[in-house]
Amino acid sequence: MTFENLQVDIEDRIALVRINRPKKLNALNRETIEELHQAFKALRNNEDAAVVILTGSGEKAFVAGADISEFSDYSVEEGKDLAAKGQERVFDYIANFPKPVIAAVNGFALGGGLELAMSTHFRVASDNAKLGLPETSLGVIPGYGGTQRLPQLVGKGRAMEMIMTAGMIDATTAKDYGLVNHVTTIEELLPLAQKLAGKILNNSMVAISSAIAAVNDNYKDGVNGFDTEIENFGTSFGTDDFKEGTQAFLNKRKANFK
Repeated sequence: MTFENLQVDIEDRIALVRINRPKKLNALNRETIEELHQAFKALRNNEDAAVVILTGSGEKAFVAGADISEFSDYSVEEGKDLAAKGQERVFDYIANFPKPVIAAVNGFALGGGLELAMSTHFRVASDNAKLGLPETSLGVIPGYGGTQRLPQLVGKGRAMEMIMTAGMIDATTAKDYGLVNHVTTIEELLPLAQKLAGKILNNSMVAISSAIAAVNDNYKDGVNGFDTEIENFGTSFGTDDFKEGTQAFLNKRKANFK
C-alpha cells in the first residue's frame, strides 16, 4: 500500500501503520484521515495482517493534533460534517476494528492525536510523550470522540479537568490514569508494542475479534454488552479455533490456530 502521508509495512502478521508528516508533527489533515480509512479498510481484509500497530514518524510526535489551518474558517454545518465524517471513517472505524490495534505513542498526542490513540484498543507510550485535549483553548471542543472516550478511560473528573484546563499530562501520569498501559523509552517503544502483538498472535484471532465486539458493546447506548458476550461465547463453540484450543489444552501441546 502506497500513501502520501502514511507508511504501511507488514511483517510476521503485524502491520505497522506510521503517520508520516514529520514537518507538521504528523498533524491530521483531511488527506491523512482519508488515507487512514483506506489503510485500515485494506488491512481488514488482508490475511497477512492480524494485529495493527499505529504510530507516528520521528521521535517528537505521535500526532500533534488536527491541521487547524484546514478548518479555521468553517461554518457550523461544516464543523458538524467534519466531526461526523471523521468519526465514522477513522475513529469509530478503528475502535470497532475486528483486529487488535495498538497505539505506540511516540511524543506529543494532542487533540485529534490523543483521540486517535484513544480509538485504538490499547496504548503504550514513550517516556517523552505528552498527552492532552487542548481544544477549549481554541474555542472549540474535542470532535473526534474525545469527550466520550477520555471519561471511559480515565474517569469523569480527570477527563473534565483535562478538557477544561486544555493542559497536557506526561506519560507517567497517563499510565497512572489508565490512559496508557505501559511506558518505556523511545528506543524500546516499538519493540514493546511488537512484543505485545506477538503475545496476542499466540491466541485465537477469531476469539479476540469476538471479544473486541463484546467489550465495545458495553459502551453503546441501548446495547447490553452481557447479551453480546453470551451470544459470542456460544458462537465460539462452533469454531475450528475452539476445537483446536481445547484439544491442545487437553493434549498438553501448544495450540496451532489458523
